[in-house]
Amino acid sequence: MDYQNILFDISDGIATLTLNRPDKLNSFTQAMHDEVRHALRRTATAAAAADGSVRVLVLTGAGRGFCAGQDLSDRAVAPGARSIDLGDSVEKNYAPLVQSLRALPLPVIGAINGVAAGAGANIALACDIVLATRSASFVEVFCKLGLIPDTGGTYFLPRLVGGARAMGLAMLGEKLTADKAEAWGLIWKAIPDDDFAAEVQAMARHFASAPTKGLAFTKQALHASAHNTLQQQLALECGMMSELGRSDDYREGVAAFMEKRAPQFKGR
Repeated sequence: MDYQNILFDISDGIATLTLNRPDKLNSFTQAMHDEVRHALRRTATAAAAADGSVRVLVLTGAGRGFCAGQDLSDRAVAPGARSIDLGDSVEKNYAPLVQSLRALPLPVIGAINGVAAGAGANIALACDIVLATRSASFVEVFCKLGLIPDTGGTYFLPRLVGGARAMGLAMLGEKLTADKAEAWGLIWKAIPDDDFAAEVQAMARHFASAPTKGLAFTKQALHASAHNTLQQQLALECGMMSELGRSDDYREGVAAFMEKRAPQFKGR
């Protein structure tokens, strides 16, 4: 696919997907959804390859913003005009996007370089590790349009920040600074703008040399805990540990520990 709305690169085990409509704050159109879907399929395929050519994904935005959510001009509805089915858009585009990010068998770093609004905020929260510039902010703007926080917002918010804060963010639509998002546990870390690119790359390089299969299972297990009973979760852990205990990376980790050296994980 010839990408017009995103940038996509794979280098040294790191896949970088950049939303690239900076003049529109990287808001989504149907064309952008199609391109992101294609890039995520490429990432999943490369992650599953025997050579482990991709071991981490960085998702970020071009310009001064991460993502302003849906480009309303792409599906604008004038007063009195025939209404469109917004649920159809969520079902076909935003829900599969969130599910794809969560299902990738590798760590996904959300590198939030500016405002993340509406669906853009919730796409950020679908990532495994969220880093943001200090100047970034998160805004659940849906209430100002008479809508609900879709793209997983009603799922992520109460689990990350608790019911009271989730309700306030969803019903007031106030801007949440990156520093406060970190303090509330909404994101992993707020970083000074000048240090942001270097810290994102350092984390990406860390994951590119980490035991990818173990991290993928960790991600899967933590997501499953949201609906599993304790008994079910313990059984899941048992099965995963059995499989990981037979992995090359586990053997390498033990050998490196015993030999007092840095491990050389291959992601298998």
